[in-house]
Amino acid sequence: MKRSVIIQGSSRSQGDTGKIVNYISTNNDFDIIDLHTKNIGHYDYDYKNQDDDFIDLITHIVDTYDSIIFATPVYWYSMSGILKVFFDRISDLIRIHKDTGRKLRGKNMAMISCSNHDDLIEGFTMPFVESANYLGMHYLGDIHTYVENNTINNEVKLRIDKFIKAINNVI
Repeated sequence: MKRSVIIQGSSRSQGDTGKIVNYISTNNDFDIIDLHTKNIGHYDYDYKNQDDDFIDLITHIVDTYDSIIFATPVYWYSMSGILKVFFDRISDLIRIHKDTGRKLRGKNMAMISCSNHDDLIEGFTMPFVESANYLGMHYLGDIHTYVENNTINNEVKLRIDKFIKAINNVI
């Protein structure tokens, strides 16, 4: 299989995080899934939202990709709400769709964060690292990017290129 996907979790498909994702995808063979275009309800213990897009989407992801790269803007010192809801729904895979959840074992995970400054706070990556550990995934690392004045500067591009090259060497 050896396919990779970037799951973009931003409230704006064409925002700064989208610019970073598009930059990466123009130079690499990664598919993109934009969570903003999906209908994914919040996790609930009664599973009232089983008819939304989550189960079909996550089944497609686990059946198609070896590496999952999450891309998120930094909202209030944390991942975006859209991406947090997606992570919360992984609980469905632990409680009722266990066969799908088990397929995450051995897959790769990485994370790309984006803001307007090179100022990611310590601890931001913890939910990604610990989720990968809990799910039996290999955490390949993370990178913080930023867009200033609607532009990805050359320093950030070099940082991204180095990160993606390192990931591609593993996968």
